[in-house]
Amino acid sequence: MGAVVSCIRSALQTIGGCIMAVISGIGGILQAIISGIVSFCGIVVSFLTCGYCGKRRRTTRSRV
Repeated sequence: MGAVVSCIRSALQTIGGCIMAVISGIGGILQAIISGIVSFCGIVVSFLTCGYCGKRRRTTRSRV
């Protein structure tokens, strides 16, 4: 009787491990997607605020 319980227990542990691996993989994929979106938003904000859009950078000349 103990062998049957041990077999069922190990089967359930294996299934639980597989489910946790799948969830961990999905979490990694979502984290990569969100990180990409945040990076893209950062690029857009820097594009709009750092003088690339309509503003020209002023160059200063030193009088030496």
